[in-house]
Amino acid sequence: MPDSQPQPPHSSSSSGSSGPSDPTALLLCGARLTDGRTVDVRLGSGRIEAVGTAGSLAAGGTRAGGAHVDLSGYLLLPAPAEPHAHGDTALSADAGGPVSYDPHVVQRRATEAALLQLGHGATALRAHVRVGDVQGLGALAALLRARRSLRGLTELTTVAMPRLLTGVAGADGLAMLRDALKMGASVVGGCPDLDPDPTGYVEAVLGVASEHGCPVDLHTDATDPARLSRLAAMAGGLRPGVTLGPCGGLGRLPSVVASRTADQLAAAGVTVVCLPQGGCGGVEQRGTAPVRLLRTAGVRIAAGSGTLRDVSNPVGRGDPLEAAYLLASRYGLRPEDAYDAVSASARAALGLPEVRVEAGFPAELLAVRGDRLAGALSLAYSRIVVHRGRVVARTSAVREYCNSAVAAELGLPRQGRGELS
Repeated sequence: MPDSQPQPPHSSSSSGSSGPSDPTALLLCGARLTDGRTVDVRLGSGRIEAVGTAGSLAAGGTRAGGAHVDLSGYLLLPAPAEPHAHGDTALSADAGGPVSYDPHVVQRRATEAALLQLGHGATALRAHVRVGDVQGLGALAALLRARRSLRGLTELTTVAMPRLLTGVAGADGLAMLRDALKMGASVVGGCPDLDPDPTGYVEAVLGVASEHGCPVDLHTDATDPARLSRLAAMAGGLRPGVTLGPCGGLGRLPSVVASRTADQLAAAGVTVVCLPQGGCGGVEQRGTAPVRLLRTAGVRIAAGSGTLRDVSNPVGRGDPLEAAYLLASRYGLRPEDAYDAVSASARAALGLPEVRVEAGFPAELLAVRGDRLAGALSLAYSRIVVHRGRVVARTSAVREYCNSAVAAELGLPRQGRGELS
């Protein structure tokens, strides 16, 4: 039975260094890329400085003060990002009773959840946070404190989500939304499906976003194609752009209607964040957006984890590789496209720069034990996470077998131990 636990990153000082001292230098040795090459990758000042054939960079050494990490047996990938988390309710399922919005409790849960997702490989995270009602701005303040404490480990951004924005009650929500942006929330969000006037809600959100020059990230699961069409028309041309999720209602529409709506979303430049693992606060029916139909129409598709062990999904894992695995196994995407949804497309949805394992790109990387992407998506256990050119998390797992004739016949190690992929 696998036993997985995070372990402190370890690396060893490299010898034979040359050039000026650079304590940030890091050499990743013997990593395998998705194109089959085995390479060394040199990192410095938070970026990829060089990529060369295995042994070519190690022979010259890293700069003085640098270190190296042996990635033999690992596949090296651009790090994933988490575009749709709920930091204010994460890890609350086991507490029993109503969710606590005590700021100290929220900060602790949000920090722990972000570290769990970092261990899975996500070096950037967008957390949706309710503002107004019982929690006021307390939950947002807790997430902002968590963001500060996590600096250097992962990038945490927050989306302010008011419940109502129209009518008499909506005036308070609108004031709270503006206050949230002044506090430090960087994205305007919410769930128009829960407002008596969904169109008015969207108009209010887009208006505030235009005032402050910030992105929009809305929850919707509506099966009303007219509402989605209006939303697409209203969102078109807004810069920064508009993200919608989880959009599972599209999958319940007749294919012709869904296809027409997908074309409208594509024309508006809207990004759809689907949640193949299921579970999202405020969404009554689970389901995943029709990802292949949307991709065919030209809609950018990113994938997120949604809720992490709260009442909406008490067994949520928050693992980007699981989301990609489900897109490949359940929805028929190629492994490369499935991983793109949790990495390149997820980063683009968050407004982050592109990452490639090439010189000049940000050193945001994930190494997973294995030699092919398809195998890595089968929920690989052993992972090494690099953020800003530094190893920030390492997880390894060991499987043990009893000493038996069967184990011997299979050629397992004498002690019956082997590292999981």
